[in-house]
Amino acid sequence: MTGLTEELKLGLDAPICLTWELTYACNLACVHCLSSSGRRDSRELSTAEAKALIDQMAAMQVFYVNIGGGEPMLRPDFFELVGYATSKGVGVKFSTNGSRLTPQRAVELAAMDYLDIQISLDGADAATNDAVRGAGSFQTAVAAMDALADAQFGPFKISVVVTRHNIPQLDAFKNLADGYGAELRLTRLRPAGRGADTWTELHPLADQQVTLYHWLLAHPDVLTGDSFFHLNALGDDPLPGLNLCGAGRVVCLVDPIGDVYACPFVLHDEFKAGNVRATGGFEEIWRHCDLFTDLRQPQSAGACASCGQFDACQGGCMAAKFFTGLPLDGPDPECVAGHGETSLASVTPGALPASTSNHSKPVAVSLGPTR
Repeated sequence: MTGLTEELKLGLDAPICLTWELTYACNLACVHCLSSSGRRDSRELSTAEAKALIDQMAAMQVFYVNIGGGEPMLRPDFFELVGYATSKGVGVKFSTNGSRLTPQRAVELAAMDYLDIQISLDGADAATNDAVRGAGSFQTAVAAMDALADAQFGPFKISVVVTRHNIPQLDAFKNLADGYGAELRLTRLRPAGRGADTWTELHPLADQQVTLYHWLLAHPDVLTGDSFFHLNALGDDPLPGLNLCGAGRVVCLVDPIGDVYACPFVLHDEFKAGNVRATGGFEEIWRHCDLFTDLRQPQSAGACASCGQFDACQGGCMAAKFFTGLPLDGPDPECVAGHGETSLASVTPGALPASTSNHSKPVAVSLGPTR
């Protein structure tokens, strides 16, 4: 795997997975939302522009596109775009809160090829989930999963953002997924968007990271999307996956108005590579923009060189470092050796970068009670 990892660091002719936020419209206000979604942006790509982007993906042989938002099913042309992508041989994985996934729509989705669905759930019970995702969201997600099961969709995914409040529920999440014949996918909490305001309260504690590392090793069938490679410094056994930061190398993000970002978790002008509406479109950005070229250069271990674990953890997550005010060649804020905590102590309060994207509705968002 090491040879493949080193090759992937140089970048590919096309991303393995392109994350595409179709809309920032959302009927929820999750307290950790990376893009602070809520209101639709009037500059969203039109249906024709979206199809042109899909045509480019197909020509570049993008393996699949990970559609999100916001809530992507709120776009009136959602089914049209998904059908167009799959007809072009571009596989589609989309994430949804389940609120628009009715039994009838579940039947429609079950009839489509090259389609994968992720239901977002951040607690194995209503109390834990709804404190993060909003009142009633747990039952809404369960109803959507029931609809997919009744429609015989097949093995969908349950997607969980790991927090200090739901780590005790890892076994319960796995049992829930197994009960549906579904796959469990865990992803890391990033301090971006509304997540910047709740990260201190929600991110796992040091002992919980150790628990998570050993639990993932014991459950290699659980998907992570390489979210937790910073945990590899805990032991000699690496977690399954490529274990590298794929930003601008194997992944990137296109937002609803066509802006392209190197990392799906860093919606900030410093990591914006261009816009698909420009001459040459997405292909020109992916293959020739200066930002991606720079990210594909060999990376220095920086302050992590003295630790001796850089080869294992690769210095951790670029997004987590950026939005907590740490240098990109410094330690991850959740560094398992404690170096991140030390570095955070020197960060000037109030000087943290804010996400470029903020589409929150004009209502107060509260974490609410947690157990």
